[in-house]
This record gives sequence, structure tokens and C-alpha cells, in this order.
Amino acid sequence: MASQATYDDANLILKLYELRREEKMRAARDWFGGEFFPQSLEDFNVVRKPGSKENVYFRMVTSYWDMAASFVTSGVLDADLFLQSGGEMLFIWAKMGDFVEELRQNLGSAQYLANIQKVIDMVPGAADRVTSTKKMIERMRQDMAKSANG
Repeated sequence: MASQATYDDANLILKLYELRREEKMRAARDWFGGEFFPQSLEDFNVVRKPGSKENVYFRMVTSYWDMAASFVTSGVLDADLFLQSGGEMLFIWAKMGDFVEELRQNLGSAQYLANIQKVIDMVPGAADRVTSTKKMIERMRQDMAKSANG
């Protein structure tokens, strides 16, 4: 039986939305969404240099969404309501999910982005949304490549 979202859930969703609007977080989200299109594990090298803009942005976006997902996995936030308003987390996973196991091994952290993965695994239809989002991301990447080539 599905749980019923509460006013507290809605207030937490609004707070999460407000945090996403912070100036540096917005810049990080813009970079992740519009410039970072990993196609292999090597594409993550751009984010490995500590202190670089890309490293900071990458960590901000991924840790934010894993933190938000932890509210769901711990039972603090209704999962269905979260995904109704949190499609960006699915976008993040669509870009990274295929590489997470290797990243976990490279980082020595078996729990890296585990909350995001748990939410996707527990909410019916979330994995299907990730699959369709991957297709959209591939079209975006191709369009950017065309624009860059003239």
C-alpha cells in the first residue's frame, strides 16, 4: 500500500527546491546538466582534480541529490512525492548510473550514491524514467556535438 504524502513532505520538497536555487548550486547544476556528458569512466577525469571548478560542481550536485535521496531511504520523505518533483535526480543517475560501480571501486566507497540507487530501485517506474532520460541525454549530447562542429 502506498504511503500518503504529508504537509511535512511538501514543506521538505519546497526547502529542497529552495536550496537548488542558491547561486553556486545553480551554476553547478548548469554545468552538470549542460556540459558534463560522460560516455566512459575516463570522462570522469575532468572532475578528479581537487579544487577545480568541475570537481566542486560535480561534488555539489551528486552529494546534494544523494542527501535528498537519503531523506526518502530513511523514511523522512514520501518517495512518490519526491520523484514527482525530483526528476533532476533521475537525470543525474541517467548520466552516471552506468559508471557508479566502477566509481565506487575507484573511490573505495561501496556506498557512493547508494541512496540515489535505492530510491530508483524502490519506486515503481523510476528505472523506466531513467531509461527514457538516457535517450534524451544522448540527443542533447549529439546536438551539442553538432553545434560545436559548426
